[in-house]
Amino acid sequence: MKLVGFDLRDEPWIPVRLAGASARVGLRMLFQRAHEIADLELAVPPAASGLLRILAALAARIARDGQARLGDAQQAEDIDDWFALRAKILTRKKFDPKAVDDYFDQEELAGRFDLFDVDRPFLQDPRLREECVDGRGEPNPSGVNKLVLGRPTGVNGAVLFGHFTDGAPVPVPAAEAAWHLIAQLYYGPSGQCTPRRITSIKPGNGDAGPLRKSVSFHVWAPDLFSTLVLAVPAPLDAPGFNTVDRCPWEEPLPDPAVPAALTWPGRLLTGRARHAALLVPSADHTAVTDAYITWATHLPPAATPDPYVVLDMPKAGGAPYARPADGQRALWRDLDALLLKGSTQSQRPRTFEDLPRSLRPALRVRAYGFHQDGQQKDDSWYEATTPPVLGWQQDGTPENEEMAWRVARCHQAAEEVGDRLHYAARLAWKLTTDPPDDPTAKVRLDAKKPGPWAGRALARYWPAAEGVFWHLLTPGQIDVAPHAPFVRAALGALDEALGSARADVRAARARGRARATLRALIPAGPPSETRT
Repeated sequence: MKLVGFDLRDEPWIPVRLAGASARVGLRMLFQRAHEIADLELAVPPAASGLLRILAALAARIARDGQARLGDAQQAEDIDDWFALRAKILTRKKFDPKAVDDYFDQEELAGRFDLFDVDRPFLQDPRLREECVDGRGEPNPSGVNKLVLGRPTGVNGAVLFGHFTDGAPVPVPAAEAAWHLIAQLYYGPSGQCTPRRITSIKPGNGDAGPLRKSVSFHVWAPDLFSTLVLAVPAPLDAPGFNTVDRCPWEEPLPDPAVPAALTWPGRLLTGRARHAALLVPSADHTAVTDAYITWATHLPPAATPDPYVVLDMPKAGGAPYARPADGQRALWRDLDALLLKGSTQSQRPRTFEDLPRSLRPALRVRAYGFHQDGQQKDDSWYEATTPPVLGWQQDGTPENEEMAWRVARCHQAAEEVGDRLHYAARLAWKLTTDPPDDPTAKVRLDAKKPGPWAGRALARYWPAAEGVFWHLLTPGQIDVAPHAPFVRAALGALDEALGSARADVRAARARGRARATLRALIPAGPPSETRT
C-alpha cells in the first residue's frame, strides 16, 4: 500500500499573515487567497528568499488575463505588451481560483509537489539512493543535520543553536524540512560534500548555491497577490525569451553532464541549483530523519544575473557581482541603489524597473540576506523591510528625482561620517595608549591594533544614524544639510565608546582631538543645500 505523502499543494507548510492572524497554508491556498495575505512569516530568511523565487515562477504560470499568461513570452510582441498584460492582471486584484486549480491539478504534475514521492519528490533527485553509496554499496546519506541550517555536522561540529549531534540525530518536521531544502538549493556551500557516482568517477565536492553570501531585494506590496505579480521579472534581454521554459518539477530529471538553457522565467528563477538533495522520511511521513546533500552538476553556472540582486561594479574593472550580504549593514544603507536608475557603481535589480506608478506610493522593500563566506562558513541571516519608499524612485518627475537624490546624499553623508568615526576612535585609542613625543606630529595608526573603541563606537553609531536618516527625509527636513546631524550622532557614539575612560587626562586630550576630526566634516556656510 502506498504511504500518504506530504503534498506541498495542500499541506499547511508556509507560514503567512492571513486576515490579521498567523496561519499556515499550502501552495494552493496561498495562491487562492494571496489577495488576503499580508506577508510571509517564514522564520528562515534564506528559505523565504528561495521560496519567493519559486512562488514568482508559479505566479507566472497562473496569473493571466483571459488566455494570456504572464509567463508566456509568445503572448507579447514586445516588452510594452508584456507590461500592459501585467497591468491588466494587477487590476484583477487576485488570482483566478480556476487557474490555480488548473495548474496544480495537471495530470503530468501528479506527485511532483509531494515532498516524499518515490519517483519525483519536489525539488529532489531520487537517483541519489543508488548514486550516493559507500564502498560496500550501502546507502551513504549526509545526515539530517547537514540539511538543517544552523545545526552542527560531523564529529567535531560546534553546538551553536541546539544540542544536535550526528550520533543522535533529531528528526525535523516535514514542513520545516521543506524550508531547509529550499535554503540548501539556493544558499548551499561549496567544497566537500557526500560523494556521488554517475560515471566511473565518484567526486565528493560541489559548487556554491546560486545565491550564496548574497542579499536579495524584493518589491513588497500590501498584499501577496501584488507582491508575486510584481516579482515576475520582465523578459527584456532574458535568454530563452521565445523558447520552451520549464521549472525543475515540470521536466524529466536532468542529466548532470548536459547543460540546460537558462530560459525565462521558470528556469531563471528555479533551475539554477548547484546541489542535489533527497529527503528520507519517517515511517509516518510527518518528519525527515535523514537526507542526501550532494552536487548536482559541475558544468559552469550561467552568467545571467539574478533579477533580485543589486549588481556592484568592481573598481578595477571586470564583471559586475551581486552585492554581498552583511549582517552588520542595515537595509536603509542600500536604498539609493534601489531608487536611482543606476550608476557606474551599481545597478538596481531588474524587478525594480518599470514599477506601476499607481502602486509605487504603497510599495516597500523587503531584503533577505545570508552572511556567509563563499565556501562553508555561515555567519548570520536576516530579514528587513522598509516603509513605503518606492514612490521616491527616480523616474524623471521633479519631485521623485529630488527625493531619490536626497536619499543618496543622506546615505553618502552617513557613510562619510561613519568612516571618519572609525578613524577618530582609533586615533583616540592611539593617543591615549601610545602618545607621540611631539603633540603636533602626524599620528600613524596601526591597522592591526585598532583598539576597542572603534568597534564600540560604530556599533552605537549605525543605529543612531538610521534614526537621523529617516528624520532627514521627513517634511521640513528636506533642505537640512545632512552632515551635521550625522556628526552629532557620531560624537555621541564616540563618548559612549570611551565610557569612563574619558576621566583619564590622556584620554580626555585624545577625545578632544578625535572630536575635532569629526567636526571637520561639517561644511561651513548656510544650513541649506543644493544638488550639483
